[in-house]
Amino acid sequence: MRAQSLTLAAACLALLAPTTSSVAARQSPGALGAPVSRQEGSVRAADLLARVRGCVPVSRGRYRTDDGTPATVPVCGTPEAVFWTADMDIDCDGRPGRYCNATTDALFSDATAFTQSDGRYLSAETLPYIVVPGVSAIWNHRDHGVRGGSVAAVVYRDRVQYAVVGDVGPTGIIGEASYATAKALGIRADPHGGGTPSGVTYIVFKNSRATPIEDHASAVAVGERLARLFVQGAAQPARGPGARKSRQEGGAAASEEPALPGAEEEAARAAEEPDADAGDSATDVDPDSDPESDLASDPASDPASDLASDPESDPESDPEWLEDTEGAEATEEG
Repeated sequence: MRAQSLTLAAACLALLAPTTSSVAARQSPGALGAPVSRQEGSVRAADLLARVRGCVPVSRGRYRTDDGTPATVPVCGTPEAVFWTADMDIDCDGRPGRYCNATTDALFSDATAFTQSDGRYLSAETLPYIVVPGVSAIWNHRDHGVRGGSVAAVVYRDRVQYAVVGDVGPTGIIGEASYATAKALGIRADPHGGGTPSGVTYIVFKNSRATPIEDHASAVAVGERLARLFVQGAAQPARGPGARKSRQEGGAAASEEPALPGAEEEAARAAEEPDADAGDSATDVDPDSDPESDLASDPASDPASDLASDPESDPESDPEWLEDTEGAEATEEG
């Protein structure tokens, strides 16, 4: 009887073992029932958030995050990007699918403001994209180099997701992204009650473009490169983000060149440019000294520049930061 009892006990343990493992699996991070966390690229969320800690408003007012809520969210800007921190509502518009359709979303629309290269509307289920507010007296995104296909880094907690500008929303509300964006960030993607009420930062790189708009790999490649330059621009605040960006665009050799601090840098520039205005600070550059430079204080001096205030100046351009300045850097070095 004892031997039989031991045998039965062993059998019971064998039966219980998978159940115990299943419970442990359900309790472990990333298990079934919760979105799997993932990080796109190597730029950390903390570094991007540090770069946008301060806000220089570029909008003429503030946005609401939902109907009936106070207007509290400004659009902020740097020479390279615009950004805002808000909630995330789930956009399920575009081509209908299993999760985004008229049954799952009472407000479903089978159209998006922008279309794929084949003329079809975007798919919120499969393509990470964000929604920008419609043009209004508050803000015109086109005036800041933001269009369909512009690349964005969306930051939530410790995660970064690259996306494109894929749709246009109401003129007074901000904070919305596609089903696919939310799911990738670990945010509940249900169009009925999904999303998150706060803590999402949207960083849109000016005059950037994923080609074609539906190619997420292109958005990741462009976004990762621009995000890295954007973060590196914060490493030398005394020189300004534009100066650091130009240095990085020069290639590996240029990026390794140490910055000259204060008076030494001023003296070095004065020696190289004897006609430069002696009253300029170490972070300023005379735009006449190099009309092709990204560092020109008047961004309109170079209509192809990423920093041009009027993005319509070259609507067909695809300003890739590293490519834009190679010619100017080579001329200066020659």
